[in-house]
Amino acid sequence: MARTNLNRRFFLSTRGQIITLLRRSSRTVEELAQALDLTHTAVRAHLATLERDGLVQHHSERRGSGKPSAVYDLAPAAEYLFPKAYSQLLYQLLGVLPEQMTPEEIETLLREVGRRMAAQWKMPRGELRVRLEAAVEVLNELGGLMERETGEETLYIRGYRCPFAAVVLEHPEVCHLAETLLTELVGVPVQEQCERTGPVPCRFVVPV
Repeated sequence: MARTNLNRRFFLSTRGQIITLLRRSSRTVEELAQALDLTHTAVRAHLATLERDGLVQHHSERRGSGKPSAVYDLAPAAEYLFPKAYSQLLYQLLGVLPEQMTPEEIETLLREVGRRMAAQWKMPRGELRVRLEAAVEVLNELGGLMERETGEETLYIRGYRCPFAAVVLEHPEVCHLAETLLTELVGVPVQEQCERTGPVPCRFVVPV
């Protein structure tokens, strides 16, 4: 809810309104200034900030018979600002699967999903710690908050925020997906030991 409120406040701001306009179509500074009733200088200042943050990009385009103009549109990263149905879709899917499949079949399915997800990333070669750091970056890119930790005889991935947090409490079987994803990324068996309660619920163990 807090994230939803934060996004709502952002979209009420001038920069948020620019993002909304650009989601509909690419626009020039002149077109944005007219739509927002702002000066060209003010619009350029907001665009510079949005471009610096990786949310907006521009290219030159000839519109009419005059000189080419700078035309602004959304950068791919801006789509993360908008609500997505992925979590709700996964939640409903996990609720339906037990009606159609056995627990063993669900585990097999989730592990296969984990393998296919892992195949999207090209992992670096090198020692285990390097591969583990890269795997942590993948989980963080998926929306988690993970860190690598080192024990006396074991390496850990400790999670402060699970990328599947929206569904994992009611559907802990999704941890099979995460365990297989990490195993494929790291290249050695990874054991899931998530507690799912407390301040640090996620923990994956990598024997050295």
